[in-house]
Formats: sequence, C-alpha cells, structure tokens
Amino acid sequence: MTGTPPSDFAKRLDKTADDTEALLGRLLSDDILHDEIARPKRLMDAMRYSSLNGGKRLRPFLVVESAAVFGVPRESALLVGAALECIHCYSLIHDDLPAMDNSDLRRGRPTLHKQTDDATAILAGDGLLTLAFDIITRDEVHRDANVRLLLTRALARCAGIGGMVGGQILDLAGEGRFGGNEPIDVARIQQMKTGALLRYGCIAGAILGQASKAEYQALDDYGRALGEAFQIADDLLDVEGDAAALGKPAGADAALGKTTFVTQLGIEGAKQRVRDLLARADSAVSIFGDRAAVLQAAARFVAERKN
Repeated sequence: MTGTPPSDFAKRLDKTADDTEALLGRLLSDDILHDEIARPKRLMDAMRYSSLNGGKRLRPFLVVESAAVFGVPRESALLVGAALECIHCYSLIHDDLPAMDNSDLRRGRPTLHKQTDDATAILAGDGLLTLAFDIITRDEVHRDANVRLLLTRALARCAGIGGMVGGQILDLAGEGRFGGNEPIDVARIQQMKTGALLRYGCIAGAILGQASKAEYQALDDYGRALGEAFQIADDLLDVEGDAAALGKPAGADAALGKTTFVTQLGIEGAKQRVRDLLARADSAVSIFGDRAAVLQAAARFVAERKN
C-alpha cells in the first residue's frame, strides 16, 4: 500500500475541516441573497448550531482529495464539499428526532431538537437540504454547466430515494417500526443510508475533474469500499466505544434492536471484513499511482477511527 505519513494526512484533514468550517460560516451568514426575502434568525441560528463547530468533515475531505487527483482548483472542490456537508448535517438533525432515533446527544452537545424544539429542528434540516442544491449549482463550482448538472443529479440520487433517504426507511423497517417481518439486508441498507454520501464524496472529484470512464469507475469502487468500511467501523464503535469518545451514546443500535454488520458477522468477522475492504479500496485507486496516497490513507483512517 502506498504510504502517506500520518502527520501529513492529519494536517490535510484538519486543513480541509478548517476551510469547510469557514466556508459554511459564510454560506450560513445572515446576509440575504438575491431572490431571498429574509433569513429568519431562529432558523439561521439552528442551522449554524448543527453545522458549525463539529465533525471531522470527512465527506468534504473526500471531495477535495478525489478532485486533487485531477488538479481541480481547491475552491471548487470545497464548494461541492460544503454542499455535501449540508446534506450530511441535515440528515443528522432528522435522524436524531424522536420519531427517528430519538437521540439526546450529538457531537458531545444536545441534539438540535433538545436544544430548541422538534419543529425548529425539522425546518433547520429542510433549510440545509435546500441550501445544498443552491451551493452545488453556483457558477463558481465549475465553468461548464453540464458538470454542475452532473454533480447536482448525482447528489440528488445519493441523498434521496435510492440513496440516503431510502436507506433510512429500510433501517427503520429493520427495527420493526412498520410491522411485518421483512428480510433485513444490512449491506443494502448501509450502501444507501451511510455509504451513498461517502461514495458521492469520491465520485464528485471525478465529475469535477471530468475523469475518463476508467478513472470514474476507480473512484466509484473506492467510494463503495470506503463507505462499507465506515459503517462497519461505526457498528464496532457502537459495541466497543464509549460515549465520551463518540460524542453520542454508545450501545444505541442494540437498544433499538437494529441488525448490524456486527450482529451478523460477529466482532472478529466484522474486523476481517474491514481489512478486506481496505485492500479493495487500495486496489481500486492504484491506477492513480502516488496521486492516490492520501485517498489510501483516508481509507485506513476510516477503518481505524475511534469516534
């Protein structure tokens, strides 16, 4: 496996997190844009509460680093990453609601509906979702309108019916929320609920870079492997982690009766699956040579994370 020094990787991850934080701060300012009538203070405060000062910004990092393989300007990749992060943050707000996972803690702080109320949380999530599509269609993202169209369509599909939202309802069905005894396909749920947005972070770089079919496929394969590794690591952390490190309650999956990779494969089986996925991710991007070193390090980071 091509090596990237851990310190260099950490610096790059932190730099992207800082740049994304600053960009989101500007995008979520109180300044009214053309065609907007007002930016209500309660709504903006709630959107900022759930989007700023938190998270590793892994998804924007994947956009930036996959785009860097093709020499895409960093400013363009950061805008796409910010749009993706808005989708991610909206999904966390809605996931935490009483009707969904009913969580009290997120990133070491009260969840938004606990800090405010359910209605404000729902609307803050809606606001972030729609802002994402405002951002992704801006001229600054790419001079070619067709590239912006491809980015927008891919984001909608990864975030929507056949992606994250569809995966969420399958996950709830797996908890027995809707009655019946539907078979639970953990891999399919993961690919949709968690993996789809992580995969988008990888293919967005290929779209921005106007990659060849083979290059796009390499990043697509890498993104699918990384997404599954991320979810398995998350399932392992829910069993082996602690709330202080996670910033949210441990054991939540078991409390909700969820079927996970760990319940299906066992702890050792899940860890072996992660190792197999790391090898797959590494192989997928090997066509880029040394340019893939940071992406390979990102896959290791995902698999070995503690929170």
